[in-house]
Amino acid sequence: MPDTPPDAPGATEWGEHPRGAPPWDEARDGPRPTDPRFDPELLDDGDRRNVVDAYRYWRRDAIVADLDARRHPFEVAIENFENDANIGTVVRTANAFGAAAVHIVGRRRWNRRGAMVTDRYQHLRHHDDVAGVVAYAAEHDLEVVAVDNVPGAVPLETTELPRRCLLLFGQEGPGVTDAARAGARLTVSIAQFGSTRSINAGVAAGIAMHAWVGQHADLGRAW
Repeated sequence: MPDTPPDAPGATEWGEHPRGAPPWDEARDGPRPTDPRFDPELLDDGDRRNVVDAYRYWRRDAIVADLDARRHPFEVAIENFENDANIGTVVRTANAFGAAAVHIVGRRRWNRRGAMVTDRYQHLRHHDDVAGVVAYAAEHDLEVVAVDNVPGAVPLETTELPRRCLLLFGQEGPGVTDAARAGARLTVSIAQFGSTRSINAGVAAGIAMHAWVGQHADLGRAW
C-alpha cells in the first residue's frame, strides 16, 4: 500500500487500495440520500475511508456525533515518556471497542500511522504527567486500573473491572511507571505461558479493553 500522507489531497486511509464504497449510483443504490449526515463529495467521489459500512458516505462530524452516543464509560491512558510506537495501535483499538477517550501521558508527539486515521474519530487528551491523568480520573469518577505484570498485580482473567474506569498502560519496555501504579486503585496482570518477559503494549491494551467489553458491554449493539 502506498505511503500516502492521510491529509494529502484525495488521500484515504487505504491509499490507492480499492476498499470502501464507489460513488453513489442511483441505478444501483437507489435515490441519492438527502439526510444532512451524508457528505455530497463522498457521494460523488466514493468513500474509501476505514469506517464500518453503517457510516459510509457520512460526514466526519456526523460519525463522531453518532459514536458519542454509543461510547462506553471506560477510557484509556498510555504513558509516552520515550515516544512509544504502540500508541497508534492503542488508539485504533480504543476506537474499535468504543472507549470514551484516549489519554496520552508525557510527550505530545506520537506516531499516528498505526492509528489508521481512527484518531479523527476518537477523543484524544494530553497530560504532561501521571498526576494530571489521575486527577482527571478522580474529577470524572473513573477508577484507575493499571495494567502490568508486576508483583502484587491481580489476574485480569479473574478480576471484575469497574464499569467506569480508566485503563492505564505503560510503554514498551519499562511498563507502567511507579507513579502510575501508586495512582491506580488496582493493578491487573495478563496471564502468560511462554518464555517472553512481557507482551507488546498495544496487544496488552487490546486484551484489557476486550476484557472490559466482555464484562460490561451490550453485545447486541456491536456492529
